[in-house]
Amino acid sequence: MRRVRRTGIVAALLLVLPAAGCGLFGSDPSAEDVAGEFLTALANGDTAGAAGRTDSAESAKALMDNVRGAVKPVGIATRVTGSTEMSDKSAKVRFDADWDLGRDRHWTFQGEVEMRPDNDSWRVHWAPSVLHPKLGVQQTIGVRDIDAVQAPVLDRDGSPLLAPERVVSVLLDPAKAGDVAAVAGALAAALGKVDQAITQQSIMEGVAKTPKGQSYTVVSLRDADYQAAKAQIYDLQGVRFVAGTRLLPVDRNLATQLLPVVRKQVESQVTGKAGFRVVTLNAAGGEVEELFVKDPEAGTAVHMTLSRKIQAAAEAAIDPVAQVAAIVAIKPSSGELLAVAQNPAADAQGSVALTGRFPPGSTFKVATATAALQGGTVTADTPSPCPGSITIGPRAIPNNNGFDKGTIPLRSAFAFSCNTTFAKLASDMKPDALSNTARQYGIGVDYVIPGVTTVTGSVPPANDLVERAEDGFGQGKVLASPFGLAVMASTAASGIVPKATLFRDSPTKMDVTPQPIAPPVLDAVRVMMREVVTTIGGPLAQLPDVRGKTGTAQFGDGTHSHGWFAGYQGDLAFAVLLTDSGTSVPAIDVTDKFLRGIS
Repeated sequence: MRRVRRTGIVAALLLVLPAAGCGLFGSDPSAEDVAGEFLTALANGDTAGAAGRTDSAESAKALMDNVRGAVKPVGIATRVTGSTEMSDKSAKVRFDADWDLGRDRHWTFQGEVEMRPDNDSWRVHWAPSVLHPKLGVQQTIGVRDIDAVQAPVLDRDGSPLLAPERVVSVLLDPAKAGDVAAVAGALAAALGKVDQAITQQSIMEGVAKTPKGQSYTVVSLRDADYQAAKAQIYDLQGVRFVAGTRLLPVDRNLATQLLPVVRKQVESQVTGKAGFRVVTLNAAGGEVEELFVKDPEAGTAVHMTLSRKIQAAAEAAIDPVAQVAAIVAIKPSSGELLAVAQNPAADAQGSVALTGRFPPGSTFKVATATAALQGGTVTADTPSPCPGSITIGPRAIPNNNGFDKGTIPLRSAFAFSCNTTFAKLASDMKPDALSNTARQYGIGVDYVIPGVTTVTGSVPPANDLVERAEDGFGQGKVLASPFGLAVMASTAASGIVPKATLFRDSPTKMDVTPQPIAPPVLDAVRVMMREVVTTIGGPLAQLPDVRGKTGTAQFGDGTHSHGWFAGYQGDLAFAVLLTDSGTSVPAIDVTDKFLRGIS
């Protein structure tokens, strides 16, 4: 007699009736055994072996191959869960199935296989429903992805910086294009208006580097740009289009150096997880019935510390500047980055605002003054010589244009930016005094900010007398980035080296926790920074309580200079850099425009 294994009760019957093994429980394969062999062969991709256990091998193999080809499982797991004997001529075996469709997609269902006798064994009675209970005759199975809903990247006030937007990728298949050069020229004529980097030559070079048989992606366009160019490119031979969704800047001109880096950092978080549907399809490819659905999981919005308003004001202030220019702004009370701005000239050189290293010039006198005050030998009111020139060792150090102020309070020497005063102060310090004080302001501290690379600067200890004197007014071997001087300004404002966070939920790490500067010393430095602004006069002095320090930093052969202004107003600290500007005056003008733009 053919056996139908009754899962769960077989062991009990064997214990009670051991002699019955040669009857109902003989040695012939059971229906469950054969069904299990069929399912195992199917799971292993052995469709021929699975079909051989059916009563219609040719039809079974054809459909199994069709379904596997359409669904493309990376793995199938099955488990026989029980069986029912209908009669000596029929049995039904139940099973669980888990089809692994890749990308963490699992299609699970319960099925049933009808078994019919075949001599002393069983065969699967073939029907499409063996693969799935709802699969009908002349049908197959398809998988349809459901795109996840991307979440935006928001600024500190909830305004979107990056948001999902429909894009259309333009692809060129050289094998189908005929005259590839002519098609490339037509594409360049239309798309060069969107991106000047797209030329006939760039397209031809891209095609040449594309593996044979593949298409070259010319560009991915925002939908509005695609619609504008569509009439000129849609019917070009060998050109096809693929639509999708991509996280893009809401304002394509905002934070052009920073936001692409941010997108790479947060894309997995905001993208969420796509869903999918498994459906039956008729012979024409139309959907018949939904077998399974896994809803997509929405992405999680990312909150940045940037202020879109402050970022826009910073960019408006520097975009008209011809030279490389950058502004970094920090909120001293929280240490959050508010703006990281560069103009197009800076963008061409990379991440100038965060990693560019330049001599800070007289802005570094903030650290020199602090080191002198901490040394206890001077106060802000100590009479200090400010001659037009001073000789330290073999080096003659002049003031800018050789101005001579005689003997004045230290705070006034700071305001007038007397190189001679601060060179002398530095020359009398220990070799590591400026290095240690700079670190108290965050310069030389290594920040690890998720997603971005930063450099604050470097102030190596100076054993050489002349080098130490030059360091005292921000020349020598002292280097700082706009980010580093913004950190310095923020420290002056709050008394705490800022954490410089960029993402609300992703803390920044620092390699050291700098020793705080004594409050009386900081109070004196703040008074001196205010006197700088009132001494400068002009529009900047008319703004409420702006404090800062100018900087003119020579570079190269000494005939060219960068211009700086680093300071703070209330709970806004910032650093402004204009390279090769000759003096700090352009940086002061940009600072004024920046602050008025956010007031």
